[in-house]
Amino acid sequence: MTIHEKDSSSTLKVLLIGSGAVGGFYGAHLAKAGAEVTLLCRSDHAVVQRQGIVITSIDPVTKAEKTLTFHPHRVIRHSDEYQEQADVILVALKALPEIDLPALLAPALPTNHPRILLLQNGIGVESPVANAFPHHEILSGLAFVCLNRVAPGTIHHLGYGRLTIGRYPMGSSPMAEQLAQRFQVSGIPVQISSQILRDRWQKLVWNAPFNPLSVLGQGATTHDILQCPATAQLAAEIMSEVIAIAQAEGYTLGPELIQKNLNDTERMMPYRTSMLMDYQSHRPMEIEAILGQPLRVAGARGVTAPRMATLYALLQLLNRPSTVPQP
Repeated sequence: MTIHEKDSSSTLKVLLIGSGAVGGFYGAHLAKAGAEVTLLCRSDHAVVQRQGIVITSIDPVTKAEKTLTFHPHRVIRHSDEYQEQADVILVALKALPEIDLPALLAPALPTNHPRILLLQNGIGVESPVANAFPHHEILSGLAFVCLNRVAPGTIHHLGYGRLTIGRYPMGSSPMAEQLAQRFQVSGIPVQISSQILRDRWQKLVWNAPFNPLSVLGQGATTHDILQCPATAQLAAEIMSEVIAIAQAEGYTLGPELIQKNLNDTERMMPYRTSMLMDYQSHRPMEIEAILGQPLRVAGARGVTAPRMATLYALLQLLNRPSTVPQP
């Protein structure tokens, strides 16, 4: 199936910033539902301009492969090239401290105050944007999906895909409802959350153990981590630390979430996490969003998280220039 954007005065206009696995996948599904998606794309610009984004998915029942090709309405290199009136700006970039997201967004924010949807991992990703643009509605989104960007303009979708969307710092909005409806039309299940910050902590219960352990385990898949009793136990203990930090921050997550995450991961296909893919592809890892910022919250709240602190220290050591694998 191939998607081409068509102009329409009534079409939802989306500026998508980020052409990686998450951005490409969800941008394609918005386009499938009739949105006009302009893609800001730098490193993959020439490839995406030529061929679009090719997404290969595995049918969960038949195990057959199916391909979706997404050709954006426009492909641009810089935000100041976007001169239209977006209804929503969808940010699907990695949450990295070296990316000045407010500076990147500023040239693309016209006077009609488009909503900004941050579809990113980790804790604390919304506040810099909300502080920089107080008159814009900020939406926060969480993707529960197994995806890998295997080559420029090429995404392998292994499973899942549901989204949780809510208004930051709490509540919902007509735009959140409209986006949910668009995604659902395209086959993406969406939950509207009035407590999106709580849900960020809930997602971190999975991300905090499995992303770092996959890297430190020298390429371990989720299956490898759970098949080793020692690392399975360690994953559960890290989850418990996340729940304790969230509790101190005012977000109650039940302890039953630990076993649920372990059971759900056991049923997944063996998966190489996004942090592992970044490390193996010589890209920066989301260490700060997934471990650093939660640990700073823990410190401010007087909560100890020694296992998370150990992972954070080891990843920082591993991330120094002399140890990052070279192409």
